[in-house]
Amino acid sequence: MLSWDEFDQPEETPARAQAAKPVVQEPDLDSLEKLDNAGDAAAHNARVVNAGDSEALARAKAALDALDVEEGLEELEGAAVRVRVDEKRMINCRADLNQLVPFKYDWAWQKYLDGCANHWMPQEVNMTADIALWKSPDGLTEDERRIVKRNLGFFSTADSLVANNLVLAVYRLITNPECRQYILRQAFEEAIHTHAYQYCIESLGMDEGEIFNMYHEVPSVAKKASWGLKYTRSISDPTFTTGTPEADRQFLKNLIAYYCVLEGIFFYCGFTQILSMGRRNKMSGTAEQFQYILRDESMHLNFGIDMINQIKIENPHLWDAEMKDEVTQMLLQGTQLEIEYARDTMPRGVLGMNAAVMEEYLKFIANRRLNQIGLKEEFPGATNPFPWMSEMLDLKKEKNFFETRVTEYQTGGALSWD
Repeated sequence: MLSWDEFDQPEETPARAQAAKPVVQEPDLDSLEKLDNAGDAAAHNARVVNAGDSEALARAKAALDALDVEEGLEELEGAAVRVRVDEKRMINCRADLNQLVPFKYDWAWQKYLDGCANHWMPQEVNMTADIALWKSPDGLTEDERRIVKRNLGFFSTADSLVANNLVLAVYRLITNPECRQYILRQAFEEAIHTHAYQYCIESLGMDEGEIFNMYHEVPSVAKKASWGLKYTRSISDPTFTTGTPEADRQFLKNLIAYYCVLEGIFFYCGFTQILSMGRRNKMSGTAEQFQYILRDESMHLNFGIDMINQIKIENPHLWDAEMKDEVTQMLLQGTQLEIEYARDTMPRGVLGMNAAVMEEYLKFIANRRLNQIGLKEEFPGATNPFPWMSEMLDLKKEKNFFETRVTEYQTGGALSWD
């Protein structure tokens, strides 16, 4: 907070002003060279210790005299020459880490702009109807309550794991600045998602200990969390670096586990269940937040797939037969875990769906993920049994997600379920 007392000083007389302020000789700046020299000299003179300087300020100036400028420049520059756009790379490139333009990957910058244009906050969503329904003894069936609890328990943990991996590993190891710019935006969105789950849990008056501990108390939730940690634990080590084929492969597997499985498969059963409740005018506030989150996650997924495919293009030696087989296994394992989660969350039919129908949907999604990173589909003939989900998020045209009417908003306007 500003103190206005500092502005209430007695007005200086001309004599006092003359004594207090040194006379500055304006240099003759008739050339750029003279301008540079004048600037250097002025900066140097500002470092000179004056009689009026405090002891602390004098020590600070002296410490800066000993500063080795080259140490900082080596980290910032990465190369002794200006960077050409064709030198930019996704990984193992120090030359362009801090040079945002010219862009090499326009898609990454566009996704950053799209994310910024579609900002929302959990408090913008009215939870009044949800609270009344949740507190009413006859408001929801036990099957519906189980679904809400399970999904808030899983997602509150999952988005924390996602955020940790993003901040502690992915951002550090991706060496392209426009991608890093989007990753910073994504990290903030993950924080908003965690906030949204907490907001729902708090609004509904749930047992926070029960919800936040599902990741080690409920097997179907714990298995998904454990599977995700398997691929994120090692690269979160601050000593982990890319630059060797083995390390690069490990990082690429992390990105695939992170984007294609954690965000690309593990989220879809829960999203479908909660959005189905919203379509039935149940838990509409929670469903609205989940739709906002789904919109964000769709962009995260598309960004991750573009990034994975670009790394493959720039490092074709990583994408060999062994890697393809291992990645296929990863996606199949993720699909199986999500099928098991679906069976656990709805052992009986509910909300116009059942576990068998959800299994078909998850196989359809798995085929999409495999296809998007250049692998063959493993579930021939799998179809989408929830066409209304395609209306909210067209899985066949994910890059056009923002063109759908229901999600065209700027700052958290109420969504229409028509």
